[in-house]
Amino acid sequence: MQARCARSIAQVLPLVLVFAACGAGGGSAQPAQALKLKVGWCSQIVTSAGAPFYIAKEMGWLQEENLELEVLPIAGSTACVQQTATGAVDVSLPSVEPIAIGRQPSKGIKTKIFYTAYQGNIYGIAVPADSPIRELKDLKGKRIGVTSMTSGGAPVAKALVASVGLDPESDVTLMVAGEGPETAAVLKNGQVDALSQFDTQYALVENAGLKLRLIRAPEFDAFPSNGFTATDAWLQQNERAAVALGRSYAKGTIFAITNPEAAVNIFWKHNPDARPTGKSDEEALREGISVLQARIANWKLEKAGVTKWGENNVQNYGNYIKFLSAQGLISEPVKAEDVVTNQWIDQINSFDPKKIEEAARQWK
Repeated sequence: MQARCARSIAQVLPLVLVFAACGAGGGSAQPAQALKLKVGWCSQIVTSAGAPFYIAKEMGWLQEENLELEVLPIAGSTACVQQTATGAVDVSLPSVEPIAIGRQPSKGIKTKIFYTAYQGNIYGIAVPADSPIRELKDLKGKRIGVTSMTSGGAPVAKALVASVGLDPESDVTLMVAGEGPETAAVLKNGQVDALSQFDTQYALVENAGLKLRLIRAPEFDAFPSNGFTATDAWLQQNERAAVALGRSYAKGTIFAITNPEAAVNIFWKHNPDARPTGKSDEEALREGISVLQARIANWKLEKAGVTKWGENNVQNYGNYIKFLSAQGLISEPVKAEDVVTNQWIDQINSFDPKKIEEAARQWK
């Protein structure tokens, strides 16, 4: 199973979405120069949760924006922020923690979210359904599996155990549990006691036959999650690119929510090696939709009480920064306005969502 997972990763990487700019009118017209972006996907496996990119390709929305994307899987949110800061990628889709930590004056990493993609919190602690671990405090002395040590799950685990009085450095042990079927095997074999990963990862583990139970932390569940992130300097120079990316992704998101089955099929069309092997069409589709549905729950606007796609609930971000500070992950002043901006949200939303919904319903 692990070998198949590794083979699948190798076949999927890198994911490239390329669109030629089209000239208007006759063949002699010169096409405008395409906007070329490298986008960091903060996980080593791109699942059906990445469908909005490919829906935008299938429907021609990226072409309309004259946008050319190279989507690059990266081992976790912290690594995504680092590569965004150094210019290895233009934009990435990380969780909040490494962005807020990096905005501390002593760190000097000036990246900012300009589009909240996951309005609900995709992170949290999960254990096997029959585990004796019932509360966060029961994690004392336990091993917690993360996808990588540079994943958002690592600071999340530290913050959550600290919130119940445990020492994240001595009372728990963080271990790499990998992704997908590998995670399920590590947990089933007892190499870790719990997971600090995210919604689609948990769906993949359950697809592999291991039922999970989330340990709820109501305060934490209300905090925001991942968003499109770039450096302050890049955003100042590339406003059009930021808007084009956000608008295309928003359309793809609406399409996926409206027609999950179509979204999975479009994702597989553009990534045939990502389709599960050794399964019937019905079983593969059912599992693909289960992964997508896990993310759909956190795409929805009502999760954060916002009304526009990509809108950042600044108060929610501020509350999360206070929480991270209270747990010792942030020791210097950081303002929510340094972490997120709504400057381009109105431009990103300059389309008719009902037309996208109708296109999704009509897709065959």
